[in-house]
Amino acid sequence: MSPSGPARNVEFGASEHVRLNLVRGENARLWDDQGRAYVDLGATHGAGSLGAANPEIAAAVADQGREMVYLGSGYANPVRTRFLERLLSLLPGSFARVFLSNSGTEAIEAALKIARSSTGRTKIVAAMRGFHGRTMGSLSATWRRELKEPFEPLVPGFVHVPFNDPRALESAVDESTALVLLEPVQGEGGVHVATEEFLRAARTFADRSGALLGFDEVQTGIGRTGRLFAFERWGVVPDLLVLAKSLAGGVPIGATVTTEEVAERFRGSHHSTFGGNPLACAAGLAALNFTVRERLPERAERLGARAREVLGGLPAEKIREVRGLGLMIGVEFRGKAAPYLAALQERGFLAISAGSTVVRLLPPLTIPEREWEEGLAALLEVVESG
Repeated sequence: MSPSGPARNVEFGASEHVRLNLVRGENARLWDDQGRAYVDLGATHGAGSLGAANPEIAAAVADQGREMVYLGSGYANPVRTRFLERLLSLLPGSFARVFLSNSGTEAIEAALKIARSSTGRTKIVAAMRGFHGRTMGSLSATWRRELKEPFEPLVPGFVHVPFNDPRALESAVDESTALVLLEPVQGEGGVHVATEEFLRAARTFADRSGALLGFDEVQTGIGRTGRLFAFERWGVVPDLLVLAKSLAGGVPIGATVTTEEVAERFRGSHHSTFGGNPLACAAGLAALNFTVRERLPERAERLGARAREVLGGLPAEKIREVRGLGLMIGVEFRGKAAPYLAALQERGFLAISAGSTVVRLLPPLTIPEREWEEGLAALLEVVESG
């Protein structure tokens, strides 16, 4: 146990308010240093999709740690090979190459470099409200002005169009476009779901112009939306697929997946010192196997449908919309979301925001149904009493 009292804030860039000091977890429950339990409705930001201390992830990391903790990517390693083969086996046959890194923002950076190098073009078309990371390239693809202004000038060549507007997308994608980069469900941007029409239009316009189509599935991938990969719902297959967060059950990892044709056209080099390290690959292999074996995408679909049924009863005078797919749900309020998040925390439930007016629910895909129902009931209670 840590000493009692609030955690001292010594992290650069950390929020200044007093934060919970969470010291351990079991599936969807987290405990603070005072012994109080909370239910994770989003505290792990979607990365903890298999629970806070999944025994199979822990065992895989421990077993691998006794064999080899680190190895440079210039050498072959059995666990990395097994992880890559397992990942590709779950994807459409057009995907053939994977670049491994340590996070979603790094995986986006790799996608940007791959797209520009393999096409010989520079223009990147992304969507308004989109979020792709906080490094200089991924931040350039991100929409929110307040995230970008302190660090400008950013990387040139990025254009943003309204989400779910095929006509605007058609106008933006031309023969100078290297990449069309989209989230099938915008997470940080408020949990907005792409329409099939928009994604199919993106595929058509990319093909017509010779650009690549990239899907950022950092948050939506690995079962979150009720499919193993969100794009499966619409049958629109990208040229570049970006994964991270829950890919290794909460262990840091990022993956940029692409086709053989794109890989063959790539010129230059890209590298990550810790990308594809044995510990992360062991966790990733265990996470993929667990997710498939336990049929977690199907579970997310069922529990998500239940949530939208329950939350559909929220009062219209306080709620604009409930939206999402699977266990990726956004509740948009007519006012600020912060008071409702605070009220949930007081009741022992931890959710997060997606912009100033949206409460975002991203529980572990393994959350017990009773705890999920209790979380939904708590949200109804704080809305009705707020």
